[in-house]
Amino acid sequence: MTGDPFLIPPPQNETELMDRAAALAGYTLGELAQRIGLPIPADLKRDKGWVGMLLERYLGASAGSKPEQDFAEIGVELKTIPVDVAGRPLETTFVCVAPLTGNSGVTWQNSHVRHKLARVLWVPVEGERTIPLADRHVGIALLWSPNEEEEQQLRRDWEELMDMIVLGQVTQITARHGEVLQIRPKAANSHALTEGIGRYGQPIMTLPRGFYLKKNFTAALLARHFLL
Repeated sequence: MTGDPFLIPPPQNETELMDRAAALAGYTLGELAQRIGLPIPADLKRDKGWVGMLLERYLGASAGSKPEQDFAEIGVELKTIPVDVAGRPLETTFVCVAPLTGNSGVTWQNSHVRHKLARVLWVPVEGERTIPLADRHVGIALLWSPNEEEEQQLRRDWEELMDMIVLGQVTQITARHGEVLQIRPKAANSHALTEGIGRYGQPIMTLPRGFYLKKNFTAALLARHFLL
C-alpha cells in the first residue's frame, strides 16, 4: 500500500526474521492490529487470511499474493497455524494451488509444493473459537525445513496425487488421499471453475484445487520442536 506509515522492509536474514517473530510472541491479535490501525473482523469466516496478513505487516513479508515465498529475498515461507490449548493444530494448512494442467516435466524436485515447504516460519496462534479474535495470543515462532523422513512422506503423497491429476482422475481425489498431504477444492464458490484433464485426456472444467498439509503432519512437527 502506498503511503502506509507502517511498512517494514523485508528481513535481511533468518536471524532478523526470528528476532521480529520473537518480539510478537505473547501479544494478542487485537493489540497488534490496534497498533497499526488495522480493522479487526468479528471472526475469520470471511477474512480467512487476516491473521497472516497482520503478521506479514510486522515481519516485513514481501510476496503478497505472488507465487514466490513470503520472504523471497531469504527463501522463507510464512505459515500461521491456529492451535488449541495443548498446542495442537486446529485445521489443515494451505500450501499452494494444485496445477491441474501443463504438468509434463514437473517432478517433486522442481515442484511448487517442495519450493514452498523448503523453509517455513511457523507462527502458532491461539485458535479456539471460544476466544474472541482480538484476544487470541501469538505463540513462539519456529523456523523449519523438512527432515529426510518428512521429505519422503511429502514426496510420496505429492507423486500419488499428481499421478491422479495427470491420469484424468482429479474428480476422484478426496481429502482421504495422501498420508500427510491432501488435495481439496479451493474456490470462493462453486462457479469459479478452472481447466483440468478428464478421464480420456479431454479438457474439462472443474473446481480449482489446493494442496494442504494434514493436521497429523503439522501436529507431529510442532510436538517435536516444542516437546509437547
